[in-house]
Amino acid sequence: MIRIDLLEKLWPHITATLALLLTFFGICHVAINKKDSRAAVGWAGIIFLFPYVGAFLYLVFGINRIKRKASELRNKSIRSFRARNANTRSVKGLENILPEESKHLIMLEKLVSNVTRHPLASNNSLEILLNGDEAYPAMINAIEKANYSISLATFIFAKDTAGKMFIDSLSKAVKRGVQVRVLIDDVGSRFSFVPVFNQLRKHGITARKFMPTMLPWRAKYMNLRNHKKILVVDGKTGFTGGMNIALHNMLLKKPGHPVQDVHFRVTGPVVTHLQETFAEDWLFVSKEELQGKSWFPKQQQTGTLIARGITDGPDEDFEKLQNIIMGALSCARRTVRILTPYFLPEPALMDALKVTAMRGVEVDIIVPERGNHRLVAWASAGQFDQLLEKGCRIWLSSPPFDHSKIMIVDDFWSLIGSANWDPRSLRLNFEFNVECYSKEMAESLNAVFDKKQQNARQLNLENVNSWPLAIKLRNGLCRLFLPYL
Repeated sequence: MIRIDLLEKLWPHITATLALLLTFFGICHVAINKKDSRAAVGWAGIIFLFPYVGAFLYLVFGINRIKRKASELRNKSIRSFRARNANTRSVKGLENILPEESKHLIMLEKLVSNVTRHPLASNNSLEILLNGDEAYPAMINAIEKANYSISLATFIFAKDTAGKMFIDSLSKAVKRGVQVRVLIDDVGSRFSFVPVFNQLRKHGITARKFMPTMLPWRAKYMNLRNHKKILVVDGKTGFTGGMNIALHNMLLKKPGHPVQDVHFRVTGPVVTHLQETFAEDWLFVSKEELQGKSWFPKQQQTGTLIARGITDGPDEDFEKLQNIIMGALSCARRTVRILTPYFLPEPALMDALKVTAMRGVEVDIIVPERGNHRLVAWASAGQFDQLLEKGCRIWLSSPPFDHSKIMIVDDFWSLIGSANWDPRSLRLNFEFNVECYSKEMAESLNAVFDKKQQNARQLNLENVNSWPLAIKLRNGLCRLFLPYL
């Protein structure tokens, strides 16, 4: 009885002391590890106001465990993959190749080199593939010709007509003795009504999920996902871009919810960049090291394109891509053309776009008129007025929904890949992109951009100002949740 009475007297002091300790150590951890001052202030406030709940939420959602785990797995053997093919271009060599009107892009190349610590790869070729109607047959054809290895990473792998095409081709490759490795993001795999993972294993295809989660299958806004799209066959033929594997990309088959997209076939030394990226992710999920000539053969010179693979994610690659995009905007002198399905740039990137336009650079941005995620589309629209006021031009592409991702600067430098212009891609997910230094490549991408622009409706400031108050309020409220969309 005495012990119970004593406990009743002491428990308020115990809980208060524990709350004080949680608050002190929690805020200390935030102050040391959170580099974004807004995130730091937010988490510190939550922990201070709600010690127990706040500390628990920070422990679960606020600490980036990916960086530590990734660092542990990226050992010396994986780092050896970063020994590039000897056939690379230095900044000096690139300067001798650039035309006079593009020599200012040397500063951009220097920035990307410092950000990525990877050299450029020369003598590549890159082919644009529109929609699944062009991309899927090219990818499957490459798979059917594989002799040694196939590595495939995708966010969405639907169990539909398109997915079955790939499963059949991969299964035949396994029977031929080809080493096949398939990596699918766990959340992305659930966008299909029937997950494809078990079907892959049933056909003897070695497959892994990236960071399995127990949360509901419709967790559309989950972070720390592997959003990369990479296919490498025999270490020499690569495919990358923003296209998932799903029937809705095959427009000629008239799917119920068609999606436009752009993908790319790549050959040459830069394919090693694709393979290295896959190998690092595969080691991350399976602890299996992909090495040897089957995976990393000597590359051949296949063209004149100078390119470089760029990884981005919430680990040691944190904010690399955003820094590169901002650098490209600061280097631009004439034109910047952006095509993206999700447009939610954070304040720093918004300011960079506005300053670029105010310098007299023509900034054109194409986004879908009808997005496939309403909250994202509404939040995106809530920022249009800021850009239009400063001279940026915004175009709304007509349906079907366009999932393409392209950036072109001064008709010479271009960026392609899996990343969108939103916090999820630029801060919270794992992405892979390729930068290209080529007038010919820029011209080809400009042709794609021009065609989409012709079928788009230009939005002006008068249009935005005439929106009903309820629409403006809805968009403004959604914009407040920008970091979480």
